Amino acid sequence: MTEGTYGTQRKAAARNRVAIIEAAHELFAQNPQVPLSEVAKRAGVGAGTLYRHFPTREDLILGAYQHDIERLTTTADEVLARHSSAKAAFIEWFETLSAYIRIKHGLGDALHGAAAQELISASWAPTTAAVKKLVDACVAEGTIAPGHDPADIIMLMSFLWRVANNEDGAAQGRRLIAAVFEGLQSPPRSS
Repeated sequence: MTEGTYGTQRKAAARNRVAIIEAAHELFAQNPQVPLSEVAKRAGVGAGTLYRHFPTREDLILGAYQHDIERLTTTADEVLARHSSAKAAFIEWFETLSAYIRIKHGLGDALHGAAAQELISASWAPTTAAVKKLVDACVAEGTIAPGHDPADIIMLMSFLWRVANNEDGAAQGRRLIAAVFEGLQSPPRSS
């Protein structure tokens, strides 16, 4: 095998992996129990290719979750650039995070094992760093008072992945976000 052939195969394998993860993300959002054959079909690969990359359903679920979180944590600057208001960027970013977490909850046991907990723990620092960028922008804009801990804000915003995934839940989420921003306009209380 020539070096060029090997490089071409690696690029194709990397493209297949991304296609599988993106198909899994879409299909798991619709139905957490979707057959893996459907994921392979949507990705445009054979079952053997899917299983070469992800030997078990749990491996695929973890791969899709990791990909989603990595993608989200790197988008804080992009979301801020897209909005004229840091507050609007903050809200969009957290709504996207909540959609990912709703999918995660629908995947049940696959995200409760040791490997999943390690992955979730590893995603905490980049998630907190992304939230810090959003909070800093909101502080500069005047929609959040200085001094709030990004980790506290993540915990506070966790209501978003508990509201119903329908119009009533979206309306409830908007009301609660407004209440959160009202509270964040005051400096944090010291312990």
